Amino acid sequence: MVEQKDLKILVTVSPDELKAFITLYNTGDNLAIKKDDIIGALDSQRVVFGIKEDIIEYLVESPMYNEAFCVAEGIAPQNGKNGMVTYHFNTDVNKTPTLMEDGRINYRELNLIQSVQEGQVLCSLVPPVKGVEGKTVKGRVIPAVSGKLAVLPRGKNVAISEDGQNLVATTAGEVEYLDATKVSVYTNHEVPADVDNSTGNVSFVGSVIIKGNVLSGFSVEAGGNVEVFGVVEGATIRAGGNIILRRGMQGMGKGTLIAGGDIVARYIEYSSIEASNNIQAEAVMHSNVKCGNKLELTGNKGLLVGGTCKVGNIVVAKVIGSHMATITDVEVGADPSVRERYKNAREEMISMESDIKKADQAITILRKMESAGALTPDKQEILTKSVRTKVYLSTKIEEVKHEIAILDEKLQQEGNGKIRALSYIYPGVKVSIGTCMMYVKEPLQYCTLYRDGADVRVGPIDK
Repeated sequence: MVEQKDLKILVTVSPDELKAFITLYNTGDNLAIKKDDIIGALDSQRVVFGIKEDIIEYLVESPMYNEAFCVAEGIAPQNGKNGMVTYHFNTDVNKTPTLMEDGRINYRELNLIQSVQEGQVLCSLVPPVKGVEGKTVKGRVIPAVSGKLAVLPRGKNVAISEDGQNLVATTAGEVEYLDATKVSVYTNHEVPADVDNSTGNVSFVGSVIIKGNVLSGFSVEAGGNVEVFGVVEGATIRAGGNIILRRGMQGMGKGTLIAGGDIVARYIEYSSIEASNNIQAEAVMHSNVKCGNKLELTGNKGLLVGGTCKVGNIVVAKVIGSHMATITDVEVGADPSVRERYKNAREEMISMESDIKKADQAITILRKMESAGALTPDKQEILTKSVRTKVYLSTKIEEVKHEIAILDEKLQQEGNGKIRALSYIYPGVKVSIGTCMMYVKEPLQYCTLYRDGADVRVGPIDK
């Protein structure tokens, strides 16, 4: 309290010292308030910062008594913000089925697996924000609390980048997020039960292990191996590596296996299977088979019956065909993909030759009309297009003929495959080795079929 003749000035400061107030008390009649009186009163209480000159000048010009006025205000400190981690994958896996364009719900696409590649950034640090210090009306600095650094949630198969700002996958696999404490990448994904509506289709960059069955209509795709402990129904499995079926496959005419390595199974029924390397099973029945190297059917049955079988090198089986003369086609001695391309190229050439013949017929008719002066603009356009088509097809046919010649030579060179029967080959079996072919007309026992010149020969089992 500062007192002068006929005037009292009360200065009060808030507990946090962020505001100062004055209250004027008039004790006389002819009172004139000066600015210096108020400044002096503030100074006596050490109020030196944030003084509001405009408020003081207003009170000097129009004094108001017995009421507190804020005449000084400090600056409150601004605390910083803690750093945080931003995630570059979905940390909240949504198990809601996918909505298709036509409005239907696809219960097979649940997207439960999040695959990442080696070197992929999984999460990044957002730096903390520093605090801004404050100041009281008495000039005292108020320190601010700065934000704390966040910590990258490092788990397995991940590494922190050189600048310390990112968490990076050190291998391809499935990213897993555990309560914001760890981010890990696993090279194997395990399905503990069946692949069905609860899992949806499975797609993973690494290897997949399925403890149950793979039900009809579902698909499994893996960059590595696929191992199934149960039965595969009319499903599709694609693997960059091997496919191992602990039991077998009942494809029901729509099951498909495609492996970049080997396929191993107890049995295969009514399915289409393709392996870049070897296929090994106890029985393959009524299926379409493509195998880059060796098809081996061993075990108790060792049976190959029905369907079509195309193998690059050798077929070994106990029994091929059946005593009921089931139609069974077996081709060996050439890469199935080369043979397939050879077949398609020949069909393509036949189709183009037919198109050229049609173009020639059109050109002949239109040329006669042109000579007679009866060629309309529309017919002229057709003539021009027909000529262009003939030129294009002629060039294309030469290219395809050249490709066919190369493929034919390759088939001739590779046509040294063998078919080995450890028990029987029954009538109804058609054998192709390279470009040679033979129909089995009577049962053959303990033998090897091989190519000799332009013929398929029957030799001893150890041939």
